[in-house]
Amino acid sequence: MIYSVEDEADIRDMILYALRQSGFEAQGFASALPFWAACDQKRPELVLLDLMLPGEGGLSILRRLRAQASTQDIPIILLTAKGAEIDRVHGLNEGADDYIAKPFSVLELVARVKALLRRAKPPEKAKQLTAQGLTLDVERHACTLDSDTIDLTLKEFDLLQFLMQHRGIAFSRERLLSAVWDAEYLGGTRTVDVHVQTLRSKLQSYGDWIRTVRGVGYKFQEGSE
Repeated sequence: MIYSVEDEADIRDMILYALRQSGFEAQGFASALPFWAACDQKRPELVLLDLMLPGEGGLSILRRLRAQASTQDIPIILLTAKGAEIDRVHGLNEGADDYIAKPFSVLELVARVKALLRRAKPPEKAKQLTAQGLTLDVERHACTLDSDTIDLTLKEFDLLQFLMQHRGIAFSRERLLSAVWDAEYLGGTRTVDVHVQTLRSKLQSYGDWIRTVRGVGYKFQEGSE
């Protein structure tokens, strides 16, 4: 089920029609209140979220989705006004996965939805995660680098595991903090930067694979770009 939160009825109807014609179940909402009520009944696979909404705005909805354990990993695509770059940056920093500027093509919208759903499939419960000479043994909670054991703290291991499970996808510091640390953690996003720095140091030449994505956060991508 895909939820679209869009207050303009014509745009919302167009989105729902395009999604349903492409084989998706889809439901639309004009504001936050009915959207939250629907989320309580059925967790969506993906959310299309307009930023300019009556009442609770799109950024507030985004923050709440990312702050709740039950919804923090739902893929979210923002719908933004053409040229509203600062809104897109804020949205990505708050944890949005993608954005589409209005006016948009429904063909592009459906293609973006399909691409994001492919990337967002839950990773298999792999016993090992590997990237060339780097191996994480999830069951043994061990990390090896070219067959040498690397000592990682609990959170360093969890952070690296999360990034490797979602390799190629950029996550904001807030999203990483929510995914790896407790939701109630009050240390701030600086702790993510510190753990990334120590991980890079311990991983030696492989540390460069934890890449900084300017304006967003971090991602794991092996090899050279």
